[in-house]
Amino acid sequence: MKKIIALILLASTGIFAQQKESKNTPKTTSLETITLAGGCYWCVEAVYENLKGVQSAVSGFTGSKVKNPTYEEVCTGNTGAAEAVQITYDPNTTSLDEIFKVFFTVHDPTTLNRQGADSGTQYRSAIFYKNETQKKAAQDIIFSLKKAKVYDAPIVTSLEPLTQFYKAEDYHQNYYQNNKYQPYCQMVIQPKIEKFEKLFKDRLKKK
Repeated sequence: MKKIIALILLASTGIFAQQKESKNTPKTTSLETITLAGGCYWCVEAVYENLKGVQSAVSGFTGSKVKNPTYEEVCTGNTGAAEAVQITYDPNTTSLDEIFKVFFTVHDPTTLNRQGADSGTQYRSAIFYKNETQKKAAQDIIFSLKKAKVYDAPIVTSLEPLTQFYKAEDYHQNYYQNNKYQPYCQMVIQPKIEKFEKLFKDRLKKK
């Protein structure tokens, strides 16, 4: 409860307050991508599909020592891969900063190689950056979260350079939307979506 209250306060003031765009900031027309791992990719994908500005959220694997690994291979924990979601977004509508804020709200960045009952290196908390700008933005928000003492335990989210991203099998895509009434979706994914909708209610896509 303490953590939720802190996040609600930070959503409206301080770290999680949405930054206002300067009138002099030039608008870009190209889309951007960022790759995030926060436990089961079904959960991460389901949240970002509802954030304004996100064009797509694709479940897959990255950080793998094995070329084009299968879900079954990744589940062994021997490939080095993490379940990750590659997010494509319009920087005119959302921002990398906002995407990171959502990320640190809907998963626990203090549990090493675990989210809930899902355990193993494939479920690690990680940001896979593709350039120094993304790396610096990730470092900045982690520093701010630590300074604000939002979490009772140390943040263990790793910052890893993005190598190859492999899209997961088709049945993993849009998993929540296609399987809403399965127990895992109801008990694990739905609470994350509800938390996101509560804290970022002004940033939801219209349904």
